[in-house]
Amino acid sequence: MTVRKRTRFAVAVALAAALLSSSACGLSGGGTSSAEQAERTGTVAGEITFRTLQLRPVFTGYVEGVIDSFEDKYPRVKVKWEDVPGDGYNEKLVADAQAGALPDVVNLNTDSFQLLGDRGMLADVARLDPQVAKDYVPGAWEQYKLPARGAGVYAYPWYVTPEILTYNQDLFRRAGLDTEAPPTSVEQFFDHAERIASASGGAYHAFMADPKGRLPGDWQKMGVPLLNAARDRFTFGTDKAVEWVERMTKLYAMGAMPKESLTKSDDINQLYGAGKLVFGPGSPGFVRDIKSNAPQVYAQTRVARAVTGKLGHIGIYTQSLGIRKDTRHPDAAAEFAKWVTNGPNQVAFSKKATIYPSNARGLDDPYFTDRGDGRDAETLARAVGAEQLRTADLDANTPVQWTSQVGDAVVREVQKAIKGEQSARTTVERALEQANAILAKATRAAHP
Repeated sequence: MTVRKRTRFAVAVALAAALLSSSACGLSGGGTSSAEQAERTGTVAGEITFRTLQLRPVFTGYVEGVIDSFEDKYPRVKVKWEDVPGDGYNEKLVADAQAGALPDVVNLNTDSFQLLGDRGMLADVARLDPQVAKDYVPGAWEQYKLPARGAGVYAYPWYVTPEILTYNQDLFRRAGLDTEAPPTSVEQFFDHAERIASASGGAYHAFMADPKGRLPGDWQKMGVPLLNAARDRFTFGTDKAVEWVERMTKLYAMGAMPKESLTKSDDINQLYGAGKLVFGPGSPGFVRDIKSNAPQVYAQTRVARAVTGKLGHIGIYTQSLGIRKDTRHPDAAAEFAKWVTNGPNQVAFSKKATIYPSNARGLDDPYFTDRGDGRDAETLARAVGAEQLRTADLDANTPVQWTSQVGDAVVREVQKAIKGEQSARTTVERALEQANAILAKATRAAHP
C-alpha cells in the first residue's frame, strides 16, 4: 500500500473508533470481548478466512501462490481469501466485530490493531506460539504488545517500511554542506536546513513542513517522553518539545520549507524530482520512484542511515496479521499467519513491492544485504534500510495511543505556532491537553 493510500486509510480511524465506542453495548462485555481465547489442539485443519487490505489486483498472483503452497503443505486446511478496499476498511472491521464476523486471520495496521486489540478481540500469538518471537525483528514484534496486558503479543508482524535519509548531493554542495556528513540527529537536521535556507535564496528548500509526518518521531528522537509509565497519559509537554516548535517556526519563516506545505499535501516526489527540495522522503520506495521519473535527480541522490538522535534506533511502519481470539481453527489460523510472514514468503513479497520483511531470516537474504558498488541509490537504500531494521526499537515507533485523531489535534496547534498565531509553549500546552482528552475518552470507551 502506498504512503498516500495509508494516509487516506488512517483518516478513517477516528470515525471507526467513534462507531465502535458508540456501539459498545452491542459487543459482548460492553465493548470488550469476553470470549475465551481458543487453544491449539495439535490438528491443523478447517476452513479459515484471510482478509487483506487492497492487494488485488496487483498482488493477486503472489497471494494466491502463498495460499496454494500452504494448502499443499496442510491439505486439511482451506483458506478463503477476501481483499477489502482501503476506503472504509476500519469501519468494516468495526461492523464485523459487532456482528461476530471477524476473519480468522486479518491484515492490521497500528490503528486497526488498536481498535481490535484494546477491546480484547485478538488472540495472544505469543501464547499460541511461545517460540515464534525469535523469528521476527524485535521492533516489529514488540510493537504488537498492548499496554497493561503483560507480555502478550497480539499480531504477527508482516511487512515493514523503515526510515532512511535521502538527499540531493548537488544541492548539499551548493549550500556549503559536506555530502559525506549528513545529519544524524533532529537538531543537526534543523542546522542543515538553516544553512540551506540561507544559501538558496528561495530557489530550493530543505524539506516539507508536514508536521503530521514529523511527529511524534522527531520528539522521540530528541528524547521527549510521549507517555507516562502506565501509558495512559501523554507527557510531551517539555522544553524539548517547545524547542522543536520554535525551530520549525524559525525555519518556516526563513524559507527552509515551501510555504504551502504546512497545510497542503504537495507531491514531495514531484518537488524533489524537480530539484526544488534537498531532503526527500525517508522511504526506500521513494528512491525507486525518482529513478523512474527523474533520472537526472536520481543521479544526484544519496542515501544514508536515518536520523536517530538520542534513541539510536529508527522508527518503522508495520503491517501485521491478527488472529481472531475465538477462531474455531486456531492451529490453522496460527500456522497460516506464520506461513505468510515467514522469511521466503516475505522476501518474495518484497521483490514485488518496496517493502521489507519483519522476519529476521528474510533480512539475511542477499537481496537485502548486497550493497552493489555503493553508488546506486536504490540498491544502497535497500541495504541500509535492512541493516537498520535489525536494531529497530519500539521506542522509535509511533505508540498505539498516538492515533490519527491525536495526531490531527497536535498538528492543528503546531500549525498555529508556525504561522505565528501563538507561542511555541502555548502550542505544546494546548496540544498536550487535547491529546490527553482524546486518550481519556478512548480509554473510557474501551473499558466502560
